[in-house]
Amino acid sequence: MAKPFSGILGIFERLLARSNSIVLLKTRTSRAQRRLGKNQKKIKATRKELKSQIINLRRDLEVLQKELKNPARKDQLRNHVKRYPAIESAQALALQYAGGSIGATKALDLGCGANVRNPFGANDVYRIDIRDDLPLNISQANLSSDPIPFAGDFFDFCTAFDVLERIPRSSWLEGKEKSSFIELMNEIHRILRPGGLFLHSTPAYPSKEAFQDPTHVNIITEDTLPIYFCEPEIGAKKLGYGFTGSFELVDQRWVGGIWVVGVLRALK
Repeated sequence: MAKPFSGILGIFERLLARSNSIVLLKTRTSRAQRRLGKNQKKIKATRKELKSQIINLRRDLEVLQKELKNPARKDQLRNHVKRYPAIESAQALALQYAGGSIGATKALDLGCGANVRNPFGANDVYRIDIRDDLPLNISQANLSSDPIPFAGDFFDFCTAFDVLERIPRSSWLEGKEKSSFIELMNEIHRILRPGGLFLHSTPAYPSKEAFQDPTHVNIITEDTLPIYFCEPEIGAKKLGYGFTGSFELVDQRWVGGIWVVGVLRALK
C-alpha cells in the first residue's frame, strides 16, 4: 500500500508546486500591471508635453515667417547667420596647412603674453607683446602704433590669438590720425615671406564675447578680413583705406560659436 500512497503524495506535491507557481506568476503580473500603469501615466505626460512644445514651435514658426516677409527684418536675420563651418580649435585648422614649407621655418606670435603659441610647428618662434614684465626673449612693441620690429619677408608664419579685436581702427600719433588696424595688416604682410601664412583667432559678431571685454575696440565679422584684405575684393586697398598688401583667404572657420579663425596667405 506504500506505493499508491507515495504516488498520491507525489501528485499532491506537484499540484502544490504548480499552485505556488501560479501565485508567484499572479504576483509578478500584478507588479507588472502596476509598473505599466505608472509608465502609461509617464507616457501620457510626455505626450502632453510634446504636444505643447509642437504648438509652441508652430507658433514660433508662424512668427518667423511673418518676420521674413518684412524686408528690413529679413536683412537683420541674415546678418546673424554664420556662413563658415565650425572647427574644434585654431590648432586643428593650423595643422591642416602646416606641412607646406621646406627647410627650417620661423613663426611670429603677436600679443603672445606669457603663453606663446606655435600652432604650425615652426622650428623657431619669435614673440611680441606690449607688456614689459615678460621674459627678456619677448620683444616689446605696441602693435597699435609701432611697426613690427623685424625685417621684411622674414617669417613663414604669423599668428594673432585674441589680438585684432584690441587694435583700434583709428588712433592719433603725434597729432596725426593713424589707421592702426590697417597698418598692422600692412606690417603682417610685410614680414611674411611670399606664400607665408597668417593665422588669427578673433571673437566676432554676433557673439557677445566680441563686445563684453572693455579692451575690445575693433569688432569684426566673418566677412571683415575676406572682403577688405583678401583677393579678389580687397576693399581696404581698392577703396583707398591705405592697405598696400594682398592676401588670399585659405580657410576660415568658427570655433565655439565665438571666434572667427582664419588662415590667410601673403601674395607677393
